[in-house]
Amino acid sequence: MPVIRTTLIEGYDDKTLQNLATRLTDAARSAIGAPLDGITVTIEEVKPAGYMRGRQSRIPGKPQPGAADLVRAFLDAMEARDLKAAKAYLADGFSMTFPGGVVFEKLEDLTAWAKDRYRFVHKTYERFDECFDGNKILIYCSGTLNGEWPDGATFDDIRFIDRFEIEDGKLTDQKVWNDLGENAKV
Repeated sequence: MPVIRTTLIEGYDDKTLQNLATRLTDAARSAIGAPLDGITVTIEEVKPAGYMRGRQSRIPGKPQPGAADLVRAFLDAMEARDLKAAKAYLADGFSMTFPGGVVFEKLEDLTAWAKDRYRFVHKTYERFDECFDGNKILIYCSGTLNGEWPDGATFDDIRFIDRFEIEDGKLTDQKVWNDLGENAKV
């Protein structure tokens, strides 16, 4: 069974250390199939003065925000139609692809397109899944939609999946799949 030992420069908070230990456990499990209770992760810390590279003392790197938290904050801002807040989460060149292959690069274009489709939509989240691909973090969130059609009729329990790509703490891409079109009032 694997024992994974990691050494960090002292200064990370407990949440960041726990996140790292969880991810190291998951990486070992995915690579060698060890049972969870057979994987041991230890994190040792050295004082900044006790660590040097190239004759220079170093400081801890900045902990990354939780990718699922970033996606959730963006989606919450979009649901509230706070486009200014939502834009703060986006990288230059961000694009979104909606059902039917409709692509947007500006949030204002999305909201203009959506206004004739529904009055509002709320998401109920069932789960957020994280994966990693090189420098990218991929987040899949899924759940159901509820809201109101343009004529005032309500809808609910419509399935959705959103896939996000995150690089350097910013959203770079969003892909949206849902059954809204299958339930649209004609």
